[in-house]
Amino acid sequence: MAEMAAEPRTLPTLRQALTEGPAMLRLLEIWADRRWLRDLDYAFAQTLLRRDPAMQPLAILAAALVSQQAGRGHLLLAMDKVLSDPDVCLSRPESVRETSAGIVMPKALLTGIDPGIWRGMLEASIAVGDGTTRTPLVLQGNDLYLYRHWQHERRIETAITRRLLDPHAIDAVSVRPLLDQLFPGDSRPDVAIDWQKLACALCARQRFAVITGGPGTGKTTTVIRVLAMLQTQALAETPARTLRIRLAAPTGKAAARLNQSIAGQVQGLGLGKLSEPKAIRAAIPTRVDTLHRLLGSRPDTRHFAFHRDRRLPVDVVVVDEASMIDEAMMTALIDALPDRARLILLGDKDQLASVEAGAVLGSLCAGAESGGYDTETQHWLEAASGETLDPALIATTPRLLEQGIVMLRHSHRFDADSGIGGLARAINSGDPDAARRALEQAQGEDICAKDLSGSDDPAFLEGVLHGRGPDAPGYLSCLETLTSRRPQTADAAALDAWALEVLEAQAGFQLLCALRTGPFGVEGLNARIETALFEGGHVPVESTGRHQWYEGRPVIVTANDYNLGLRNGDIGVTLRIPANDGREASTLRVAFHRQDDAGQVHWVLPSRLQRCETVYAMTVHKSQGSEFRHSALILPNTPSPALTRELLYTAVTRASRAFTLFTPNAEVFAVAITRQIERASRLFATRSSSRS
Repeated sequence: MAEMAAEPRTLPTLRQALTEGPAMLRLLEIWADRRWLRDLDYAFAQTLLRRDPAMQPLAILAAALVSQQAGRGHLLLAMDKVLSDPDVCLSRPESVRETSAGIVMPKALLTGIDPGIWRGMLEASIAVGDGTTRTPLVLQGNDLYLYRHWQHERRIETAITRRLLDPHAIDAVSVRPLLDQLFPGDSRPDVAIDWQKLACALCARQRFAVITGGPGTGKTTTVIRVLAMLQTQALAETPARTLRIRLAAPTGKAAARLNQSIAGQVQGLGLGKLSEPKAIRAAIPTRVDTLHRLLGSRPDTRHFAFHRDRRLPVDVVVVDEASMIDEAMMTALIDALPDRARLILLGDKDQLASVEAGAVLGSLCAGAESGGYDTETQHWLEAASGETLDPALIATTPRLLEQGIVMLRHSHRFDADSGIGGLARAINSGDPDAARRALEQAQGEDICAKDLSGSDDPAFLEGVLHGRGPDAPGYLSCLETLTSRRPQTADAAALDAWALEVLEAQAGFQLLCALRTGPFGVEGLNARIETALFEGGHVPVESTGRHQWYEGRPVIVTANDYNLGLRNGDIGVTLRIPANDGREASTLRVAFHRQDDAGQVHWVLPSRLQRCETVYAMTVHKSQGSEFRHSALILPNTPSPALTRELLYTAVTRASRAFTLFTPNAEVFAVAITRQIERASRLFATRSSSRS
């Protein structure tokens, strides 16, 4: 940008922008100044023009747009789609039309342009290739990629295909007795097909498998039985030699939650009459790492200690909350796996995708609902599990990908009468009327919808502070526990027990937001709730200035800190405890659940928490991997590109017992249901593979 600052700030004409590279660059700078493009997108185009001074203006435009699309989570620029609606590629198309007087817009530049002509302009540049050599841009048909995204997509697809084409040579008849022991008939849910048992059967055969399903469908329960089955097979083949298994999740919060869930379930796992039950339980790991820690992230770089030339020493890797994995991280994981190792992904395909580019789980599970199994897979699964697949799940033209994917369909958390479950299903259907009916039918039970006049509506504060009953608490419930259960002794065990009660109460309610800024965003609402607590005398005003430390302040860690044993997303509560240095009567400490044991407390000095923030409100993205007894979602009063079906679904399913919707404009809710996240990708989109 500095190079251009000295040039006259003239507005390029349409003719100039179409015929002169520097004029196109000036236009991109103007768009960046108005935040329609990022400075990074402009700088990328500027670099390419410097490398190739003969680059055609529309090729320069395409370079800026593909960079812009990457910033919005897309792996490619779909040129034919851009030509059908050129202005949609800018960040704020609704405001562009109002403030673009005199500025040439994409629609003017691209109207009447034939895709073949645009492709030809790109092919003529030395900055564009077909992927066989390393060039900044890769052109495939009408799709334009940044080179790294092209590489990532190809490597993911190639690695998964290779694993699916090389299933384990295991006899289905030998698997059946193991699964019958792990899934006794008297524990079978009252459903036509035991999908958890089928998922175990599929994982016994495949080196790559995905187990997807909504909240409460038993993904974690299923994978524990998968691991028990695999370790039983390993011990039978080679006594005293168990599989090397690693468990991981994309974020610290998701890792901690899986850790807590698995630790309890492994001990209670029914192993029927399987031999060596103690050895099997001992061989199922309970430690869960973040993917960054699993791969050995190197500070301030994109590189990892484990990669294609130095593979992980593992036989099985299980990754939970896979919807949060972006394509770069998936590539790093795939690269680091030994060729013979199994990879099992768990996740809800309908949740929000990763913040970074790509929607890997969504792409992989696009056909999960319909099954898509071939007859070979059908017969193997039925023989191994004893279940009978619905003929509708058998594809007439099967793809290889679907042979490694199973969708769990029976929710143990939300029954048929659950308002939360019904609302989640209605949102996923994309039908605003069905969602409204679900809200109305469940109103006052586990779901409540409150119309607001604005973000300062008293009903909002009433709802978040007081909640609406024992199953739908508000923030004051946590503060009441803090006060009423405070120990009268300085005994460490008593303080730990108190802190655990407070942390449990804190998990009773969480306010979720779609936006980060503005009156309906995290920053504004955190300040507003904090002020209400101060003014109401609910928390002590112990220091001047906002966001200072005080008893009762909930905080969320915003970056991994392995020195402190804390992960990004960990939530703690600030408590006042007796001081042990003799200089003062009491001191503030922040209580967290311990990473390796959720039944223990990890106390941290506030002064050591350098990367944290108050968390009365958090974004829906931040809430992924969490569960709250009562969650509430506040929507803004105007539509936003951030409001999508996936965001609503993720917010609703964070609640285990109660959900509250705050909305100042019912139409915003309806519009969000009809808007899906569409991330341009060609991962398994057009290619199919066969076993032959």
